[in-house]
Amino acid sequence: MYVIMVYDVNTARVQKVLKTGRRYLTWVQNSVFEGEITEAKLARLISSLRKIIDPAEDSVLFYILRTDAYLERRTLGVVKNEPTQFI
Repeated sequence: MYVIMVYDVNTARVQKVLKTGRRYLTWVQNSVFEGEITEAKLARLISSLRKIIDPAEDSVLFYILRTDAYLERRTLGVVKNEPTQFI
């Protein structure tokens, strides 16, 4: 599956969320990751993030595409990082 992860967390936790996200997905922009991931790895990512964030203050969104057949990515301006798994 292809996942886009977007987060808005307190600055005290940003580095931990960034480091955790980089273990599973490709960083593409401030507070945005994306890439191919298995169900098991997504579950581990979510479990890791639950230990880091404060659910009363922070937010992490996952956009899950079951197939990349309908995925089109367009960038305006500077390309910060291309996902290596992107087809």
